[in-house]
Amino acid sequence: MNVAGPHIKGTSDRVLVTGGCGFLGCNIAAGLAARGRSIVAVDSLSRQGSEENADWLRHRFGNNVAIEVADTRDTDAMDELVSAAGAVMHLAAQVAVTTSLEDPISDFEINGRGTLNVLEAIRQRNPRAPIVFASTNKVYGKLLDSSEVHRADGRYVPADPKFADGIAEDAALDLYSPYGCSKGVADQYVRDYARVFGLRSVVLRMSCIYGQRQFGNEDQGWIAHFLLQAIQERPITIYGDGHQVRDALYVDDAVNAWIGALDNIDNVRGRIFNLGGGPANAISLRELLAHITELRGKRPEVRFEAWRPGDQPWYVSNVHAVSRALGWEPRVSIRQGLRLIERWLDRHVSGNAATSELLEAGP
Repeated sequence: MNVAGPHIKGTSDRVLVTGGCGFLGCNIAAGLAARGRSIVAVDSLSRQGSEENADWLRHRFGNNVAIEVADTRDTDAMDELVSAAGAVMHLAAQVAVTTSLEDPISDFEINGRGTLNVLEAIRQRNPRAPIVFASTNKVYGKLLDSSEVHRADGRYVPADPKFADGIAEDAALDLYSPYGCSKGVADQYVRDYARVFGLRSVVLRMSCIYGQRQFGNEDQGWIAHFLLQAIQERPITIYGDGHQVRDALYVDDAVNAWIGALDNIDNVRGRIFNLGGGPANAISLRELLAHITELRGKRPEVRFEAWRPGDQPWYVSNVHAVSRALGWEPRVSIRQGLRLIERWLDRHVSGNAATSELLEAGP
């Protein structure tokens, strides 16, 4: 494997993005490349849309982005890639609760062991390289039982007013589902390698991120999935009753936070932040259906299934800590973001755009 190539700048300028051809990974790679950073996007290309995102990065940024097909479970590959990096954005993961229930061992190997491989490569070969890690709100488990929420205006609301600003980082961990366990293990390893080994690491516990270059897979990105189903006039399946609430963050805002964490790594090293849209961008599944009906002029067909293990009736991120630390705040509202992703999906996933348009299309 040779990642240095004549087109890649010096090590200190090079950012390694694991999962760099996934939805958020390719947007982060693009955001950094647009700022002049050299990118090595590492991806196994196993998920739907990853090869399309790789082609998009190559087409848009040319020699400033190198694509490496590799897996974080491959220790030799991680050693070589990390040793040549100036910084690491670690997003490679198994991302679905459903898949973790079907194959808990692979889920752990990818999320737990894969992350440990990246950390060990940094510790042993490149200890000054910062690492920003993609964690999840699922490390908090269900948080609230049905007895601790009530329904109001089409959504669940916590009975305790202390949650008015959302869930803060001091909430207790409750690793529910194999996915929650594997991501929780990785989350704590990344934090502990800062405390014990002095790595310049930061953890971002993300809520619902949505936006362009998200292909609407059912097991990742429920907003994009609901919209895509509506565009293709297919039924939408809701697990639970649809009153459950999540806060949503548009991908451009997420990218700004990720780059902000990297730029300020020495001020935030060793810390954990919740990253989401906050209370102002909270939405229930039923409210999203109403927005889709308004956008499309037709209510989609909806089917209901039983709640899944670990499903949260309500989760909203308290983003005060990350806002203070990075001078960051969400700027794209739910309504604005839904219009943007609906337009992107309509053109580039539903078959209404030529290949050349798909490659040209940016954020």
